[in-house]
Amino acid sequence: MVFLRRTVLLRYLLLLAVLLFISSFWLPQGGVGDCGTVWQPCLSFYRKTPQPPLVHDGWVDPVGLPPLIKECPGQSFQAWHLLLYLKSSLSDDDDILLEPYLQSWDQLLNFMDSLGTMVSFFSQKVEEKVVLIRELSLKHSAEAHRKRGPVEHSRLQTPASFGLKDGAYRSVRSMVEMELKTGLVDFSRRTDSGCRTLLRLHRSLLWLKLMLEGLAEGPDADGQYKKPGELSREAYRVALAPHHPWMLRQAAELVFLALPDRQYFLQLVCVQNQHEAAPVLRIIIHALTLVHTRTQRILAEHGMLELP
Repeated sequence: MVFLRRTVLLRYLLLLAVLLFISSFWLPQGGVGDCGTVWQPCLSFYRKTPQPPLVHDGWVDPVGLPPLIKECPGQSFQAWHLLLYLKSSLSDDDDILLEPYLQSWDQLLNFMDSLGTMVSFFSQKVEEKVVLIRELSLKHSAEAHRKRGPVEHSRLQTPASFGLKDGAYRSVRSMVEMELKTGLVDFSRRTDSGCRTLLRLHRSLLWLKLMLEGLAEGPDADGQYKKPGELSREAYRVALAPHHPWMLRQAAELVFLALPDRQYFLQLVCVQNQHEAAPVLRIIIHALTLVHTRTQRILAEHGMLELP
Protein backbone atom coordinates (compact mmCIF):
# COMPACT_ATOMS: atom_id res chain seq x y z
CA MET A 1 0.00 0.00 0.00
CA VAL A 2 2.87 2.40 0.89
CA PHE A 3 4.58 1.56 -2.40
CA LEU A 4 1.36 2.26 -4.32
CA ARG A 5 0.93 5.66 -2.63
CA ARG A 6 4.52 6.57 -3.42
CA THR A 7 4.03 5.56 -7.06
CA VAL A 8 0.93 7.74 -7.40
CA LEU A 9 2.70 10.66 -5.71
CA LEU A 10 5.74 10.35 -7.99
CA ARG A 11 3.45 10.20 -11.02
CA TYR A 12 1.74 13.47 -10.12
CA LEU A 13 5.03 15.15 -9.26
CA LEU A 14 6.34 14.18 -12.70
CA LEU A 15 3.23 15.58 -14.39
CA LEU A 16 3.52 18.77 -12.39
CA ALA A 17 7.12 19.18 -13.47
CA VAL A 18 6.15 18.71 -17.11
CA LEU A 19 3.35 21.24 -16.79
CA LEU A 20 5.60 23.82 -15.14
CA PHE A 21 8.17 23.35 -17.90
CA ILE A 22 5.57 23.82 -20.64
CA SER A 23 4.19 26.88 -18.88
CA SER A 24 7.61 28.43 -18.14
CA PHE A 25 7.27 30.91 -21.01
CA TRP A 26 4.11 32.44 -19.55
CA LEU A 27 4.36 35.96 -18.16
CA PRO A 28 1.93 36.39 -15.24
CA GLN A 29 -0.52 39.26 -15.11
CA GLY A 30 0.00 42.20 -12.84
CA GLY A 31 -2.35 42.46 -9.92
CA VAL A 32 -3.30 44.41 -6.85
CA GLY A 33 -4.04 43.61 -3.27
CA ASP A 34 -3.62 40.00 -2.29
CA CYS A 35 -4.52 38.48 -5.65
CA GLY A 36 -2.18 36.31 -7.69
CA THR A 37 -2.85 32.79 -6.45
CA VAL A 38 -4.36 29.96 -8.46
CA TRP A 39 -7.61 30.33 -6.54
CA GLN A 40 -7.72 34.11 -6.65
CA PRO A 41 -6.07 35.10 -9.94
CA CYS A 42 -5.43 38.72 -10.79
CA LEU A 43 -7.56 40.58 -13.29
CA SER A 44 -6.09 43.25 -15.53
CA PHE A 45 -7.36 46.68 -14.50
CA TYR A 46 -7.83 49.63 -16.78
CA ARG A 47 -9.78 52.86 -16.87
CA LYS A 48 -12.36 53.23 -19.54
CA THR A 49 -15.67 55.00 -19.96
CA PRO A 50 -18.41 52.42 -19.32
CA GLN A 51 -20.26 51.33 -22.45
CA PRO A 52 -24.00 50.69 -22.66
CA PRO A 53 -25.19 47.07 -22.60
CA LEU A 54 -24.77 45.28 -25.90
CA VAL A 55 -27.98 43.80 -27.31
CA HIS A 56 -28.06 42.86 -30.99
CA ASP A 57 -31.40 42.25 -32.67
CA GLY A 58 -30.15 39.03 -34.22
CA TRP A 59 -28.55 37.68 -31.05
CA VAL A 60 -31.55 37.15 -28.81
CA ASP A 61 -31.82 34.35 -26.35
CA PRO A 62 -33.83 31.60 -28.13
CA VAL A 63 -36.00 30.97 -25.05
CA GLY A 64 -36.84 34.52 -24.05
CA LEU A 65 -35.87 38.16 -24.10
CA PRO A 66 -32.29 39.13 -24.95
CA PRO A 67 -30.10 39.35 -21.85
CA LEU A 68 -28.17 42.52 -21.14
CA ILE A 69 -24.45 41.90 -21.62
CA LYS A 70 -22.99 44.51 -19.31
CA GLU A 71 -19.61 46.16 -19.01
CA CYS A 72 -17.80 44.39 -16.18
CA PRO A 73 -15.58 46.93 -14.37
CA GLY A 74 -12.12 45.99 -13.22
CA GLN A 75 -11.35 43.08 -15.52
CA SER A 76 -9.76 42.57 -18.91
CA PHE A 77 -12.34 40.09 -20.26
CA GLN A 78 -15.53 41.75 -21.47
CA ALA A 79 -18.30 39.50 -22.78
CA TRP A 80 -19.88 42.31 -24.82
CA HIS A 81 -16.55 42.93 -26.60
CA LEU A 82 -16.37 39.22 -27.41
CA LEU A 83 -19.91 39.23 -28.82
CA LEU A 84 -19.23 42.33 -30.90
CA TYR A 85 -16.15 40.79 -32.51
CA LEU A 86 -17.81 37.42 -33.08
CA LYS A 87 -20.76 39.00 -34.85
CA SER A 88 -18.44 41.27 -36.88
CA SER A 89 -16.50 38.23 -38.10
CA LEU A 90 -19.58 36.78 -39.84
CA SER A 91 -19.60 38.26 -43.33
CA ASP A 92 -22.63 38.30 -45.62
CA ASP A 93 -21.01 35.91 -48.11
CA ASP A 94 -20.81 32.95 -45.71
CA ASP A 95 -17.19 33.74 -44.83
CA ILE A 96 -15.26 34.57 -41.65
CA LEU A 97 -13.40 37.89 -41.53
CA LEU A 98 -10.03 37.31 -39.89
CA GLU A 99 -9.51 40.66 -38.17
CA PRO A 100 -12.59 40.47 -35.89
CA TYR A 101 -12.05 36.71 -35.56
CA LEU A 102 -8.60 37.32 -34.07
CA GLN A 103 -9.97 40.15 -31.94
CA SER A 104 -12.44 37.60 -30.57
CA TRP A 105 -9.46 35.51 -29.57
CA ASP A 106 -7.91 38.53 -27.84
CA GLN A 107 -10.94 38.53 -25.56
CA LEU A 108 -10.92 34.75 -25.13
CA LEU A 109 -7.26 34.94 -24.13
CA ASN A 110 -8.20 37.53 -21.52
CA PHE A 111 -10.84 35.08 -20.31
CA MET A 112 -8.35 32.23 -20.10
CA ASP A 113 -5.69 34.33 -18.37
CA SER A 114 -8.24 35.41 -15.77
CA LEU A 115 -8.55 31.77 -14.67
CA GLY A 116 -5.06 31.66 -13.17
CA THR A 117 -1.49 30.77 -14.01
CA MET A 118 -2.12 27.08 -14.64
CA VAL A 119 -4.36 27.88 -17.62
CA SER A 120 -1.33 29.43 -19.32
CA PHE A 121 -0.69 25.81 -20.29
CA PHE A 122 -3.33 26.46 -22.98
CA SER A 123 -3.35 30.23 -23.43
CA GLN A 124 0.36 30.60 -24.22
CA LYS A 125 0.03 28.17 -27.13
CA VAL A 126 -3.16 29.82 -28.33
CA GLU A 127 -1.57 33.25 -28.26
CA GLU A 128 1.34 32.01 -30.37
CA LYS A 129 -1.14 30.96 -33.06
CA VAL A 130 -2.99 34.29 -33.00
CA VAL A 131 0.32 36.12 -33.37
CA LEU A 132 1.44 33.82 -36.18
CA ILE A 133 -1.60 34.55 -38.36
CA ARG A 134 -1.06 38.27 -37.82
CA GLU A 135 2.61 37.91 -38.76
CA LEU A 136 1.71 35.99 -41.92
CA SER A 137 -0.77 38.70 -42.86
CA LEU A 138 1.79 41.44 -42.26
CA LYS A 139 4.44 39.60 -44.26
CA HIS A 140 2.13 38.99 -47.19
CA SER A 141 0.88 42.58 -47.13
CA ALA A 142 4.43 43.95 -46.98
CA GLU A 143 5.53 41.81 -49.91
CA ALA A 144 2.50 42.83 -51.91
CA HIS A 145 3.18 46.53 -51.36
CA ARG A 146 7.00 46.22 -51.34
CA LYS A 147 7.15 47.62 -47.86
CA ARG A 148 8.56 46.03 -44.79
CA GLY A 149 8.11 47.11 -41.18
CA PRO A 150 8.56 45.72 -37.67
CA VAL A 151 6.04 43.17 -36.44
CA GLU A 152 4.05 44.70 -33.61
CA HIS A 153 2.48 42.24 -31.21
CA SER A 154 -0.76 43.43 -29.67
CA ARG A 155 -3.50 41.51 -27.93
CA LEU A 156 -5.75 44.53 -27.59
CA GLN A 157 -6.57 45.38 -31.19
CA THR A 158 -5.46 44.28 -34.62
CA PRO A 159 -3.82 47.29 -36.32
CA ALA A 160 -4.76 47.90 -39.96
CA SER A 161 -1.05 47.54 -40.80
CA PHE A 162 -1.37 43.79 -40.34
CA GLY A 163 -3.16 43.69 -43.68
CA LEU A 164 -6.25 41.99 -42.33
CA LYS A 165 -8.66 44.54 -43.76
CA ASP A 166 -7.99 43.52 -47.34
CA GLY A 167 -5.82 41.18 -49.35
CA ALA A 168 -5.23 37.47 -48.97
CA TYR A 169 -5.67 37.40 -45.19
CA ARG A 170 -8.88 39.39 -45.15
CA SER A 171 -10.99 36.26 -44.57
CA VAL A 172 -10.75 32.53 -44.01
CA ARG A 173 -11.76 31.74 -47.60
CA SER A 174 -9.31 34.19 -49.15
CA MET A 175 -6.51 32.85 -46.92
CA VAL A 176 -7.32 29.23 -47.81
CA GLU A 177 -7.43 29.96 -51.54
CA MET A 178 -4.16 31.92 -51.52
CA GLU A 179 -2.23 29.38 -49.42
CA LEU A 180 -3.43 26.47 -51.55
CA LYS A 181 -2.51 28.33 -54.74
CA THR A 182 0.99 29.24 -53.50
CA GLY A 183 1.74 25.85 -51.95
CA LEU A 184 1.92 27.03 -48.34
CA VAL A 185 -0.38 24.23 -47.21
CA ASP A 186 1.06 20.73 -47.05
CA PHE A 187 -1.30 17.82 -46.40
CA SER A 188 1.51 15.39 -45.56
CA ARG A 189 3.74 17.33 -43.16
CA ARG A 190 3.61 20.20 -40.71
CA THR A 191 4.01 23.75 -42.03
CA ASP A 192 3.48 27.13 -40.40
CA SER A 193 0.64 28.03 -42.73
CA GLY A 194 -2.30 30.17 -41.75
CA CYS A 195 -4.66 27.29 -42.54
CA ARG A 196 -2.94 24.86 -40.19
CA THR A 197 -2.74 27.53 -37.49
CA LEU A 198 -6.41 28.40 -37.89
CA LEU A 199 -7.32 24.72 -37.52
CA ARG A 200 -5.62 24.64 -34.09
CA LEU A 201 -7.50 27.77 -33.02
CA HIS A 202 -10.69 26.21 -34.35
CA ARG A 203 -10.25 23.17 -32.11
CA SER A 204 -9.54 25.36 -29.09
CA LEU A 205 -12.68 27.37 -29.82
CA LEU A 206 -14.68 24.14 -29.64
CA TRP A 207 -13.11 23.35 -26.26
CA LEU A 208 -14.17 26.73 -24.84
CA LYS A 209 -17.65 26.46 -26.37
CA LEU A 210 -18.25 23.01 -24.87
CA MET A 211 -17.01 24.16 -21.47
CA LEU A 212 -19.41 27.14 -21.50
CA GLU A 213 -22.25 24.84 -22.56
CA GLY A 214 -21.58 22.80 -19.44
CA LEU A 215 -21.62 25.91 -17.26
CA ALA A 216 -25.00 26.89 -18.74
CA GLU A 217 -26.59 23.54 -17.88
CA GLY A 218 -28.84 23.08 -14.87
CA PRO A 219 -28.15 20.81 -11.88
CA ASP A 220 -28.36 17.03 -11.92
CA ALA A 221 -31.07 14.93 -10.29
CA ASP A 222 -29.51 15.58 -6.87
CA GLY A 223 -29.45 19.34 -7.40
CA GLN A 224 -25.68 19.44 -7.87
CA TYR A 225 -23.79 21.38 -10.54
CA LYS A 226 -20.68 19.98 -12.18
CA LYS A 227 -17.46 21.70 -11.21
CA PRO A 228 -15.73 23.83 -13.88
CA GLY A 229 -12.71 21.55 -13.75
CA GLU A 230 -14.86 18.54 -14.58
CA LEU A 231 -16.61 20.42 -17.40
CA SER A 232 -13.28 21.55 -18.83
CA ARG A 233 -11.92 18.00 -18.72
CA GLU A 234 -14.95 16.63 -20.57
CA ALA A 235 -14.71 19.37 -23.21
CA TYR A 236 -10.96 18.79 -23.60
CA ARG A 237 -11.43 15.07 -24.19
CA VAL A 238 -13.80 15.83 -27.06
CA ALA A 239 -12.11 18.82 -28.71
CA LEU A 240 -8.37 18.61 -28.06
CA ALA A 241 -7.26 15.35 -26.49
CA PRO A 242 -7.61 13.31 -29.74
CA HIS A 243 -4.98 15.60 -31.29
CA HIS A 244 -2.52 15.72 -28.36
CA PRO A 245 0.23 13.25 -27.38
CA TRP A 246 -0.05 11.24 -24.15
CA MET A 247 2.30 13.44 -22.13
CA LEU A 248 0.34 16.57 -23.00
CA ARG A 249 -2.97 14.91 -22.12
CA GLN A 250 -1.66 13.87 -18.71
CA ALA A 251 -0.30 17.34 -17.98
CA ALA A 252 -3.64 18.86 -18.98
CA GLU A 253 -5.33 16.92 -16.18
CA LEU A 254 -3.46 19.07 -13.63
CA VAL A 255 -4.77 22.22 -15.27
CA PHE A 256 -8.36 21.20 -14.66
CA LEU A 257 -7.68 20.52 -10.98
CA ALA A 258 -6.51 24.13 -10.57
CA LEU A 259 -9.53 25.89 -12.10
CA PRO A 260 -11.48 28.24 -9.81
CA ASP A 261 -15.00 27.46 -8.66
CA ARG A 262 -18.22 28.12 -10.56
CA GLN A 263 -18.93 31.42 -8.81
CA TYR A 264 -15.71 32.88 -10.17
CA PHE A 265 -16.74 31.97 -13.73
CA LEU A 266 -20.11 33.66 -13.18
CA GLN A 267 -18.41 36.84 -11.99
CA LEU A 268 -16.44 36.98 -15.25
CA VAL A 269 -19.72 37.56 -17.12
CA CYS A 270 -21.02 39.96 -14.44
CA VAL A 271 -23.76 37.80 -12.94
CA GLN A 272 -24.33 36.72 -9.36
CA ASN A 273 -25.96 33.31 -9.68
CA GLN A 274 -26.76 30.46 -12.05
CA HIS A 275 -30.24 31.80 -12.82
CA GLU A 276 -28.75 35.05 -14.15
CA ALA A 277 -25.88 33.24 -15.86
CA ALA A 278 -27.85 30.81 -18.02
CA PRO A 279 -29.29 33.33 -20.55
CA VAL A 280 -26.00 35.25 -20.74
CA LEU A 281 -24.02 32.10 -21.37
CA ARG A 282 -26.52 30.92 -23.98
CA ILE A 283 -26.10 34.04 -26.07
CA ILE A 284 -22.30 33.71 -25.91
CA ILE A 285 -22.56 30.03 -26.87
CA HIS A 286 -24.86 30.92 -29.76
CA ALA A 287 -22.27 33.36 -31.11
CA LEU A 288 -19.41 30.88 -30.72
CA THR A 289 -21.47 28.18 -32.44
CA LEU A 290 -22.16 30.34 -35.49
CA VAL A 291 -18.49 31.19 -35.93
CA HIS A 292 -17.31 27.63 -35.26
CA THR A 293 -19.86 26.08 -37.64
CA ARG A 294 -18.98 28.40 -40.51
CA THR A 295 -15.23 27.89 -40.00
CA GLN A 296 -15.75 24.13 -39.85
CA ARG A 297 -17.63 24.21 -43.14
CA ILE A 298 -14.92 26.19 -44.94
CA LEU A 299 -12.11 23.95 -43.68
CA ALA A 300 -14.09 20.82 -44.54
CA GLU A 301 -14.74 22.03 -48.09
CA HIS A 302 -10.99 22.00 -48.67
CA GLY A 303 -10.22 18.82 -46.72
CA MET A 304 -8.34 20.67 -43.99
CA LEU A 305 -9.83 19.24 -40.80
CA GLU A 306 -6.87 16.89 -40.25
CA LEU A 307 -3.89 18.96 -41.37
CA PRO A 308 -0.73 17.59 -39.68
